[in-house]
Amino acid sequence: MCKGYKNVATQRLLIEGRVQRVGYRDWAVRTAHQLGVVGWVRNLGDGRVEILADGDDMALDTFIDRCREGPMMAHVAHIDTMPAEVGNVKGFTKRFTA
Repeated sequence: MCKGYKNVATQRLLIEGRVQRVGYRDWAVRTAHQLGVVGWVRNLGDGRVEILADGDDMALDTFIDRCREGPMMAHVAHIDTMPAEVGNVKGFTKRFTA
């Protein structure tokens, strides 16, 4: 690998637990901005939170680790992660519930 090269990966996260009505989406936006991760976050009708996150390996790993904790009022029971396609996304945004 060349010095200075960063692998960029995209992951879809499905987060279960007490993750709605606790500020999880706003927290995810702030955390993604701090780490330089792009993508989006939204609530799902079944009570989960869905995140599409794209960034270099280190930033993405750190973001996923922080998502396992979430904001203070959240309780994350489980996170499923899977590779995804990000498409044309700028920044990290909060989307409406799906």
